[in-house]
Amino acid sequence: MRFVFLGFLLACVGLVGCVPRSEKDVVVYSALDEDFAFPMLDAFERKVDYDINVISKFDVESTKTVGLVNQIMAEQDRARCDLFWNNEILHTVRLQKLGLLARHDWQVPKDWPVDMIASDSTWCGFAARARVLLVNTDRLKSAVDSAKSGKSAVYPSSVSELSDAKWKDDCAIARPLFGTTATHFAVLRELLGREAALAQLQAIADNALVLSGNKQVAQAVSAGRVAWGLTDTDDAMIEKDLGYPVEIVFPDQQPDQLGALRIPNTLAILKNAPHPVAASRLADYLMTPETEDRLAMGRSSQLPISKESKFPPAVLPSTPVRWMRADFEAAAEGWDEWAADVARIYADQ
Repeated sequence: MRFVFLGFLLACVGLVGCVPRSEKDVVVYSALDEDFAFPMLDAFERKVDYDINVISKFDVESTKTVGLVNQIMAEQDRARCDLFWNNEILHTVRLQKLGLLARHDWQVPKDWPVDMIASDSTWCGFAARARVLLVNTDRLKSAVDSAKSGKSAVYPSSVSELSDAKWKDDCAIARPLFGTTATHFAVLRELLGREAALAQLQAIADNALVLSGNKQVAQAVSAGRVAWGLTDTDDAMIEKDLGYPVEIVFPDQQPDQLGALRIPNTLAILKNAPHPVAASRLADYLMTPETEDRLAMGRSSQLPISKESKFPPAVLPSTPVRWMRADFEAAAEGWDEWAADVARIYADQ
């Protein structure tokens, strides 16, 4: 048994017929980083009772999810991908709305959160990252420490503070055109209303340091370039584990606030997948508490959705987190028009 990693070269497979694929192959397009996904795909290949090759396409660009989704769209008349493993959700929902995904009987409990499974059973979410505030503790003090020292510079507690003038040029956000930041504000559009969300994005663009990605935000905070920023838990944990003076804050935890947003990995089987049986078996293998525990134990410290998970990720605080109620399917509606509006705001950033 073996893995075949073809990277961008996979796009030519089938177009020129240079690499024939076995009927027992399953082709996975994965937006999850290779070092996280590979061990689980490798374990599946070793576990199955028939010879199967898992051919995985890993994209390393900052816009990797968009690139993979665009490739799936381009291939829709002659699908090459069997299973799409996305490390976020919004663009998976876009494929759902285009009718490019197949229904599947996901083997999850009946009480699986409604925002973590498609209304038509075409995708399922698991192992989430949370959107959090990362604070430089050399620059700022907690509320308790501030009370003791008499200083007033306390940690931010809400995403909305990115537009607060007191943090002018001292807070950071990833450009909200791709990835989890784009998903985050598409969700907020549904909760706040379109005009309110656009107004907030404009205020943030005028107030915060806008960087290319969540990793860059986390690094700017750990280096003390800014006092705090909005990022993902995996990028925040990397800086924390490296020993930088940072602390993770789960935002908007008061009763009158929206709560913290968690954005799951998603699995989806492509409609007209060349190898639907193998894809279904791999999907069922991955959609388990054991997979979530492995991701929770890794350095990305991802958040299990299953109540049967046995490993609490290190990123979670000691107190319960209030999670935002997100309607991802609604957030994906009118995506192209929404993305164009956001792009106009951030054109010069």
